[in-house]
Amino acid sequence: MPQGPWTLMLMGWVAMAVLMTALYGVQQKRTDAGIADVGWAGGLAALAIFYALAADGYPPRRAALALLASFWGLRLALYLLVNRVLRGPEDGRYRMLREQWGERAPLYFFLFFQMQALWAILFSIPFLVVADHSNPVWSPFDTGGVLLWLMAVLGEALADAQLARFRAAPEHRGKTCREGLWRYSRHPNYFFEFLHWWAYVLLGAGAPYGWLTLLGPVAMLLFLYKITGIPYTEKQALASRGEDYRQYQESTSALIPWFPKKGKP
Repeated sequence: MPQGPWTLMLMGWVAMAVLMTALYGVQQKRTDAGIADVGWAGGLAALAIFYALAADGYPPRRAALALLASFWGLRLALYLLVNRVLRGPEDGRYRMLREQWGERAPLYFFLFFQMQALWAILFSIPFLVVADHSNPVWSPFDTGGVLLWLMAVLGEALADAQLARFRAAPEHRGKTCREGLWRYSRHPNYFFEFLHWWAYVLLGAGAPYGWLTLLGPVAMLLFLYKITGIPYTEKQALASRGEDYRQYQESTSALIPWFPKKGKP
């Protein structure tokens, strides 16, 4: 990419590093590293707005990017803050890391928070490509990207709401949610999150570096299957729900929504 976008990325990284340092201080006081996820989502929303304002692409496309990506990021950040940080104990993934790291946890969590800043810059590259896309025509790809974004964000919000409603009922404690979208996928929120990143692939179609928008869905799929998504979530679910969740695994698709296996609950 030309010098201008690289400069914007550098500025974005510095801002994210400062944000994550501040949030690390918050987690030190609260002993809750889940605030890193809030910062990651909210930081990406801020980066999208920053790129849209500072880049030289087609103004309607930049405006669409700012609206879509900021709404996605802020909605996710607010959901995580309210449902994962302010309510209940620290996420099981982070409790497990805290136990594994022991006395080195403060240092390792600081490095972890700084890594979140770098991951945010990686995931912001599709935003930058779209913001710098100078083709002065609103194409069918742009329309398709907006429609796909709408479907993905509504689907993720619905999955989050269904899970939150299920968990709020005392009689569901220790049980697995099989209601709504969760009947067809063990992680419908993750599926729609992955789908959401393809919207920027469509918005970046035809851009000189449009192929870089594929970093979004490819990186998200890697994270979901290998790093911080499905493996840690399911390990914690098996530890807390045991046989009930094991049966759920046997009957229900891991990511892509599909009908449960016959004869299974």
